[in-house]
Amino acid sequence: MSEPAETLEDTALGKQSDYPRVYTPSLLQPIPRQLTRRELHLQDDKLPFNGVDIWNAYELSWLNARGCPQVAIAELLFPCTSGALIESKSLKLYLNSFSETRFGSAYEVRQTMESDLSVNAKAAVEVKITSLAQAKSLAIGMLPGDSLDELEVDVDTYEPDPGLLSVVLGTHRTETLKTDLFRSVCPVTGQPDWASFMISYTGQSLNHAGLLKYLISFRRHAAFHEQCVERIFLDIIQAAAPESLTVYARFLRRGGLDINPLRTSSGGSSHENIRLIRQ
Repeated sequence: MSEPAETLEDTALGKQSDYPRVYTPSLLQPIPRQLTRRELHLQDDKLPFNGVDIWNAYELSWLNARGCPQVAIAELLFPCTSGALIESKSLKLYLNSFSETRFGSAYEVRQTMESDLSVNAKAAVEVKITSLAQAKSLAIGMLPGDSLDELEVDVDTYEPDPGLLSVVLGTHRTETLKTDLFRSVCPVTGQPDWASFMISYTGQSLNHAGLLKYLISFRRHAAFHEQCVERIFLDIIQAAAPESLTVYARFLRRGGLDINPLRTSSGGSSHENIRLIRQ
């Protein structure tokens, strides 16, 4: 296992890197979740949510036993209760290290990845590998829910402002809302991170205009995908005290990887890996 990063500056992000061609598991860089959760006053053993981080890796290739390249798509499932997340650039370097390494089968590749990722994340990570022949049946879909994006709102806040959230007193409903207007920035490189968000809840009705303005307010916010989703979950809980809440984000890919965190108050962390048109 690689040594976990003590600060975000200890990661490979924003630095020139070599791309090894031979399987190198030491490339993986774990980041303790507490590094980003301290700001949210979250303790790993007392999380107010369940959930999973769904990673899709589109740049996966290895050699078969005869030295012929194989290509596939990998789905990686990290439980939100894991002790660490994996820094995204280190995962890209790790996956590229498979490119000239021989494996007997896709099953061997999957087992290798599950073992390496689980050790570094400090929790069981599930890996699914899909061949391109199998992937041709994977349709592009849409997040469920009613879109907020046609609302006419005046926006002048581009740092997270939970004060924009409010409820309609005396109401009660179950609804699912979504937006494609979300943007934040990488806390290390400053690169933009674009996403679609789904908010599903039961409780007092959220003010739709205020919710949209709140989600837009992350536009200049520097944080990892997982932290954005957890902050939004906590802010909605604080503002509306819903009986149930799910926050699901689908971020656009960068470096052949897309990251899709889901946080929910329900007992399980079931998910649907819906590939969106921009992914």
